[in-house]
Amino acid sequence: MAPMDHRPRVLLVEDDRQLGPLVAELLAPDFEVTLTADGREGLRLATGQDWEALVVDRGLPHIDGVDLVKSLRSRGIPTPVLMLTALGSVPDKVEGLDAGADDYLVKPFDAEELAARLRAMTRSYAPHRPELLAVGSWELDPASRVLSSPYGHRVELSGAEATLLAVLARDPERVHSRAELLADAFDAGDTPGVVDTYVHYLRKKTDKSVIRTVHGVGYQLGGLE
Repeated sequence: MAPMDHRPRVLLVEDDRQLGPLVAELLAPDFEVTLTADGREGLRLATGQDWEALVVDRGLPHIDGVDLVKSLRSRGIPTPVLMLTALGSVPDKVEGLDAGADDYLVKPFDAEELAARLRAMTRSYAPHRPELLAVGSWELDPASRVLSSPYGHRVELSGAEATLLAVLARDPERVHSRAELLADAFDAGDTPGVVDTYVHYLRKKTDKSVIRTVHGVGYQLGGLE
């Protein structure tokens, strides 16, 4: 059993009211488990905090498990994901793995097998290694949501601001359409106008040059000096 103070942090996204608490209880000796039953809340927690692993059900309210994993991977979040589901056909497994899941366990399952798979997934994963992205001469740390200048100046961003800027910074030469940015940086159900709103917020917090508008196409990463 792992020491209680050093248990890996696992986010469990499971909407079955009986199974979710049961799985969390079964994993508690080895993992620090946070349970949510909603796909949208799961996405918010997965993007806003550090986790050693995620356990995601496929059939979730608001955001399906496959779409949740796709959204995480499109945002550059590499946290290992185990998909836990009753859909066990080969095409279902292929879809889940192609979406970005690292493992796939079919219900009903053995609790010891689930714990063993999570231990294997978390042994080699270190979630605290910072990913620094260049924004001109500045650096963005998406995990801490801090934009830093070479002279020590720091700008703290909201989760949505950091995610949007990170999507642009990971592919700085590309011009992203509003539809692409909406899909890659925001939650399902948001409207395209949210992209323009957060571009405005980022420019207001930093400088107008941080994001370029390419008229008739969309937005591209700019730069900060």
